[in-house]
Amino acid sequence: MKKVLTAALAATLAMSSLGIASAAEAQSRGQHEQRQDRRDDRRDDRRDDRREHRQDRREDRREWRHEQREDRREARQDQRAYAQWQRSQRRYNAGRYVAPRGYAVRQWSYGQRMPSYYRSNQYVVSNYGQYGLRAPPRGYHYVRSGNDVVLAAVAGGLITAVIAGLFN
Repeated sequence: MKKVLTAALAATLAMSSLGIASAAEAQSRGQHEQRQDRRDDRRDDRRDDRREHRQDRREDRREWRHEQREDRREARQDQRAYAQWQRSQRRYNAGRYVAPRGYAVRQWSYGQRMPSYYRSNQYVVSNYGQYGLRAPPRGYHYVRSGNDVVLAAVAGGLITAVIAGLFN
């Protein structure tokens, strides 16, 4: 009987120690899971922050692209306003053209310089509205060369635009 009682007592102690161990293990496992959950929450928060930051950057890029598009559109409109070379839609009678002494009638192009002889009042087109031309920008004037009109700088004669065939 002593042996049975000792065996029962040993079994009870073994079972209770296993129960305590499993309870302690469960508790530690619970704390570990809580810590893991906190880490996951922090990770999710960081992920959300990064996503929001990426979205902000994406919106900035979109705004930048939109602004660039508007700038290009404005530049195209400016180019259309004074295209480098245009064909006149309508022809006007403006009298006979005589080239300056020592010069022949020639085709001018964008970027060339007109000689100072062409800057005299005889060749400058001052009544540009009559010929369907827009007002020249400040520092520029229209100059007649043969049947063409050239938009050139007053100071240096640098050609900005050529309107071909404006006159008969």
